[in-house]
Amino acid sequence: MVELCIRIHLDYSAKKTKLYMKKIILPPIFLLGLLFQPAFGQIDPVNAKFVVKDTQNLNIRLFDSNDPFEISLRFDITTYKRERSDTNYLDAILTYHTTKTDSINKKIKLKAIGEIVRTTICDLPPMILNFKLKDTIGGEFTGIDELKIMTYCNLGYEDYILREYLIYRLYNLLTDNSLKVRLLRINFINTAKESKPIRQYGFAIEPVKLMANRTNTLEIKPVTLSQKNIKPEMLDRFAIFNLMIGNTDWSVSNQHNTLILSQPGSAQPELYVVVPFEFDYSGLVNADYAVPNENLPVKTVRERLYMGMCRSEEVYKNEVREFAEKKDEFYKLINDFQYLNPGSKEDMINYLNGFFDMFDKHNSIVHDMLNQCNNL
Repeated sequence: MVELCIRIHLDYSAKKTKLYMKKIILPPIFLLGLLFQPAFGQIDPVNAKFVVKDTQNLNIRLFDSNDPFEISLRFDITTYKRERSDTNYLDAILTYHTTKTDSINKKIKLKAIGEIVRTTICDLPPMILNFKLKDTIGGEFTGIDELKIMTYCNLGYEDYILREYLIYRLYNLLTDNSLKVRLLRINFINTAKESKPIRQYGFAIEPVKLMANRTNTLEIKPVTLSQKNIKPEMLDRFAIFNLMIGNTDWSVSNQHNTLILSQPGSAQPELYVVVPFEFDYSGLVNADYAVPNENLPVKTVRERLYMGMCRSEEVYKNEVREFAEKKDEFYKLINDFQYLNPGSKEDMINYLNGFFDMFDKHNSIVHDMLNQCNNL
């Protein structure tokens, strides 16, 4: 648990764990940040505590809508980019409007996340927003303690972010055992120097405990795990979906880009639920930095590979039927998404066409799955 510590000279050192607030003298840099704050803004008390949890037991509204939600983040972006720390939190202010004339400002903390993108790829890596333990103001973020935000990464990468956002939405069409997302318009304001705010799309990912509460599941971290430990129909859906989007950047045994959850009260308590996340290395996103693992028999992320368990031909025929039935919904979701440019929509549709073209009279998709599956 981290305490927000403020001295007269705003000493944010993580080593100081207890300070008394008497009078705040705002330095010029902080005053500069305040220039961007909307009128009539409310602000949280500065002596509230912070926590590192997923969610509080409150009514959370953030993921109830698919409309873009605009926020501003004011923090020391210069330090964030330089340090790229996934352990040290920076102080920040999150602002969002409740009406056209009123806004709420929340004092939060944030840190970078993502091993590869944080250290080698992104200029502005994805981040975790850490909120106060007791949030009494209300609004879209009520009840959320910790929230994962996918940022634009690098200028010019916004297309990748929008595509990845849509992939989460595509999986939502297949099952409730999936992570919800909320599209964000984010104004990034650097409090370390005077500069024009950067406005880019990003998206928030549903906290795991919130999803677990919604689906009556419980996240676990098994010591030993294989695909045999996953409910067969859920594993097959998971694996076929990754085949559809051209994603090989996952592993059940290593729990890489996969969430493993148990279902209390299930008729098969020894079998788990699997949920995918992080799709930026998929062919459907087609990021210029994405490459497949060198140990796999594919050369680019646009090549599809089935990495699920082997089943009978009849089981596979039954499992892929769900995807054929959802085809029109998949295409409609992409075509109706107004924030992605027409060329990117066309590329996504054409790539999905390559998957659905295998639903032919020869059942090419089933034969490919039989040839590529894993006999564990």
